[in-house]
Amino acid sequence: MPRAGLSPDVVVRLALEVVDAGGPSGFADLTLAKVAARAGVAAPSLYKHVGSLADLRREVTVIAVRELTAAGTSATVGRAGADALHALADAWRRYALAHPGRYAATQIGADPDDPADAVHRAAGEESVRTVVSVLRGFGLPDERVVDAVRAVRAGVHGFVTLELGAGFRMREDVDQSFTVLLDMLVAGVAALAAPDPAQATTGSDR
Repeated sequence: MPRAGLSPDVVVRLALEVVDAGGPSGFADLTLAKVAARAGVAAPSLYKHVGSLADLRREVTVIAVRELTAAGTSATVGRAGADALHALADAWRRYALAHPGRYAATQIGADPDDPADAVHRAAGEESVRTVVSVLRGFGLPDERVVDAVRAVRAGVHGFVTLELGAGFRMREDVDQSFTVLLDMLVAGVAALAAPDPAQATTGSDR
């Protein structure tokens, strides 16, 4: 039977259910037809509550980004340096494993030139600020912050993506391997924060 009481919020909630049920590909496979089927209505009925599939995907993405940001922020409260980076990455990984479809949505960047992406863009910027706050604890110079953010994100995302795709089939402990990855990222960020010996030598010769 058709589900009574549809609204924009209800449609988004149903879309999240579809994404969650679809596993790692849940976000990529999201369609209005699947949401309509879950709601028990015909797909055209959804257009009373959502403008398009793109709009619905954007709403799902914003929610997922905010959830991931909240998880990282909560995990890093009262921590600094290597401890904070480990806690942030652990929070990201836990979220990805618990909500693989939503996690996939967090990897979609907002279009900087599209006014429709304003809320998505703001959510993404808040997420980046959380990472930057953690990395600032290493004493990074301003010109190295973006490099460090990208390196940390790429490292953790690559590991998690392989894990979700059953890419780690060897018997060795995956948690231990993730810890090794984080130790390597910590060392890399610390190296970016360290003064350049060549510049220090040049400066002392003046």
